[in-house]
Amino acid sequence: STGFFRAKSKSLLGMARALVSRHGGTVPDTMEELTRLPGVGRKTANVVLGNAFDKNVGIVVDTHVARLANRLGLTDETDPVKIEAALMPLFPSEQWTMLSHLLIEHGRQVCVARVPRCEQCVLNDICPSSRV
Repeated sequence: STGFFRAKSKSLLGMARALVSRHGGTVPDTMEELTRLPGVGRKTANVVLGNAFDKNVGIVVDTHVARLANRLGLTDETDPVKIEAALMPLFPSEQWTMLSHLLIEHGRQVCVARVPRCEQCVLNDICPSSRV
């Protein structure tokens, strides 16, 4: 199921119309152009740029990345843009796309929100939030 499906549908239709009218149906390859499209924020733009264009402009910050960044003590920020800004200097830019994928997967499989599986975590010896 998709929450807020009416708003998401409206954004998708607006984004598709803007792609056709402003970009001739071609997906733009810059953060500025992507974030001007309806419903496209930094997170979506970073996903598109990193995966479709192999451009590491930023780090995708979703709920998993935000949670891990805080649990690992990499930042105290809660705003995704500020979390991204805090993480970027800590990792080489050529690794940002893969880092995002790895953090998201780790957050889904190991460092889950309610009951983290610290005993299975490869980072439990350095994680300040580890329960092991």
